[in-house]
Formats: sequence, structure tokens, C-alpha cells
Amino acid sequence: MKHSASRENYLKAIFHLQQEQGLVTTNALAAALGTKPASVTDMLKKLKEQKLLLYERYRGFKLNNEGRKTAVQVIRKHRLWEYFLVKKLQFGWDEVHEIAEELEHISSRALIDRLDAFLGHPETDPHGDPIPDSQGRMQVRRQISLADLPLNKVVQVSGIASQTTEMLEVLQHNHIRLGTRLEIRKKFPFDDSLEVKVSNRSPVTLSARVAKNVLVTDDQPPTERRQS
Repeated sequence: MKHSASRENYLKAIFHLQQEQGLVTTNALAAALGTKPASVTDMLKKLKEQKLLLYERYRGFKLNNEGRKTAVQVIRKHRLWEYFLVKKLQFGWDEVHEIAEELEHISSRALIDRLDAFLGHPETDPHGDPIPDSQGRMQVRRQISLADLPLNKVVQVSGIASQTTEMLEVLQHNHIRLGTRLEIRKKFPFDDSLEVKVSNRSPVTLSARVAKNVLVTDDQPPTERRQS
């Protein structure tokens, strides 16, 4: 079944929200998409008619297996295109999201499978998010927020939670990217900001908001994948 770009955007947004919340509400989805609850209600009716949603009265809704499969394939396309744009066309990691938002709606499965093979089957995108394989399986990774890290523990940046242009610009300015080694030297109780040693550079001060969005690990990402 082919899906319009709008419907795919809804499925993707629901997928991300249910990962955090379980059941998703109309208001939460409207806020995530920047649209009116009435518009969301209309689309939800269509998705339910297409048998892509499960609905629990007065509680909320979530994707069923078919809806989840469709959403994961859209996410797979988005993240593969981001990887291609950064690794092959030399775009900055803060430049690719909107372009990938357009490219993710290309429907050719053969093209995406060939793109995946051409790129060497990457497991994460330029922001550290796992790329689903052709069967919808994704890596299982143990990550924590930099804000939750104890003092004097050396870790590597493995992901970025908020990938807004403004957030990525702050990280770029402080020479922080995927694989960068970090160590917290001091925590400031006044505003929860952190003094952070970045690789071999002088320490920098990061706000609590930035620190919460930097995901780190002291392990190498596993190659094992799980079914989404």
C-alpha cells in the first residue's frame, strides 16, 4: 500500500511519541506536528480505516503492527538519506534534516535497498540514531544523558536527542560530534551547567539543556539488532 507524505509524517510522529509515552493523545500528536487537534482527528480516522492504528477509548492510540512497519520504513529512508548527504555529499549534520524529510517519501524499495548497500549498510545516522535494516530491526544501545554522568568518567558521544539546527550549532562550536570523548570536570548547582573536557581541548561550559540532549556511552555500539 502506498501512503501520502502527510500520512507517512503522521505515522512517523506517532511512532516516536509512543516510544516515549506508550499510548498517544490527539493533543500530543497535534503539538508534535504543529497542527490543530481537529486536523489530527481527521487523519486518525483515515489511518484507523486503513487498519494502521489501535485505539483505546478515553486513553489514546498507537500503531498496530502494519502501521509500525510503515513508520519504521519511513525512518529507515530518512536516516539513510541523512547518512548519504553527510558522508557522500559533505553536508553538515545540521543541514540535512529538512532535505531528508523530502527524500524519505520516495516509495521505491529497490532504490532504498541499493542506497543501503552502496553506503555499506550503516547502523547509525550522522546524529547517532539507529538505522533500521530492511526487516525493520534496529540496534539496542545503552546510552545515558551527559547530564546524568558522574564526574571524571570518560565517555564517547553516541547520539544527540534534540537535533535542531540551533542545538547542533552549539555542539559544532564546542567541537562535539559523534565519537568525541568527554569528561565532566565540575557541576555547578546554581544552574546545573557543566564544565566538560572535550577530547584534548580546553574545558568548555555546557548548559543543562545542552547536556541533557547529548547522549553518551562507554561501550562500543553493539551490532545486534532488535525488531522494532
